[in-house]
Amino acid sequence: MFEKRLEVIMSDLVNVNNAKNTIRILLPLIDEAERKFKSARNWGFLDIFGGGLIVDLFKHGKLNSASNTMNEISSHLQTLQNQLNGLTIPTDYRMQFGFSSFGDFLFDGAIFDIYMQSKIMSSLDQIRSLRTKLLQLQEMLGRM
Repeated sequence: MFEKRLEVIMSDLVNVNNAKNTIRILLPLIDEAERKFKSARNWGFLDIFGGGLIVDLFKHGKLNSASNTMNEISSHLQTLQNQLNGLTIPTDYRMQFGFSSFGDFLFDGAIFDIYMQSKIMSSLDQIRSLRTKLLQLQEMLGRM
């Protein structure tokens, strides 16, 4: 009985340490994603005020790069959720721009530019919120 309980405690400690390591991997990725979204936001502002095709290419290049980082973040979040045995963590932070990107290039007008800008700003808010939650979780796990 005692050995079984000790085994469970040791397993929990391993999971907590693994979760701490995963958070240490995630935080720099979140910083990277935020930098990319900020850059896309800046290109987006320029696009709203008449940037044209070249600005669209730079903006969407930054968004594609941010999307790749967000896919990596989602993967690590799934790992973190598994390490924390059932703790529910939103794990789907993949970017879904699809038709929006197509429309931004095809119609390249203020309406699509503003719409894309709102999606970029929303993504920035989400990534900042995720950082806050992970820092809180890191602090909680640090007390264990």
